[in-house]
Amino acid sequence: MALPRLLSLAALPFAALACAGQSASPASTGACPGAASSPDATADAAGAATDGDAGAPFNVLLFSRTAGFRHESIPTAIAQLKDLQATGGYVAEATEDPTQFSPENLARFEVVVFLLTTGDVLDDHQQAAFEAWIGAGGGYVGVHSAADTEYDWPFYGTLMGAYFLSHPAIQQASVDIEVADHPATVGLPSVWMRSDEWYDFRTNPRPNVTVLATVDESTYTGGTMGADHPITWSHPTGGGGRAFYTAMGHTDESYCDPLFRQMLIGALRWVAGR
Repeated sequence: MALPRLLSLAALPFAALACAGQSASPASTGACPGAASSPDATADAAGAATDGDAGAPFNVLLFSRTAGFRHESIPTAIAQLKDLQATGGYVAEATEDPTQFSPENLARFEVVVFLLTTGDVLDDHQQAAFEAWIGAGGGYVGVHSAADTEYDWPFYGTLMGAYFLSHPAIQQASVDIEVADHPATVGLPSVWMRSDEWYDFRTNPRPNVTVLATVDESTYTGGTMGADHPITWSHPTGGGGRAFYTAMGHTDESYCDPLFRQMLIGALRWVAGR
């Protein structure tokens, strides 16, 4: 899988990353409040995303099947990741159908996103197809409860980096950016104050991944990991591809936050090798 030059998100119009009218809670339809399609902004963003990039838009599979807790933010997450297709230079398909994890279908995609998945979502044959696809260089992005998924599948645990353990109530906390020049984190503030559901993990993933951001437990209550609490990370896969995970993204509001949207676009493009 060829790896074209990386695009700096600084080149993207910041307005294209934001939903309009963010003061209210998003509607259950998946739309950010007051958001409307803006053809001019979309066209400008598409031009920025493809400027100097000879490759066609890459294909992304958004997989949001749940076999446990189901997040109310799933419709918003899907809708907003589709809204960002032109900005990010990708084409997204959304599914909760595990039969889409076949060798033939997975071959159509550069990136698979486990988007707020929970529980055992793939059977043995589907797992084998996904393992082979990752082994051939496919890229993985996990969002939030992707860490609360497939506990009995060791391959997935390695790909994820760490499994979910627990969380306190949703509250504001400080996120510290450790790697400021990664495409997913470039341009993000450090310290980044935001509200989310802050996951604790069964193990600290740091020995096996590149930690991109941590959450400061001194700025909220209920954290259990101590001074080193990774919240976003990346790593190469054994097949020559790339994997990215962020524990943020529980709330509808996250997907209307221009900084969080910027991070997701950067992650998708980096995992796709763009």
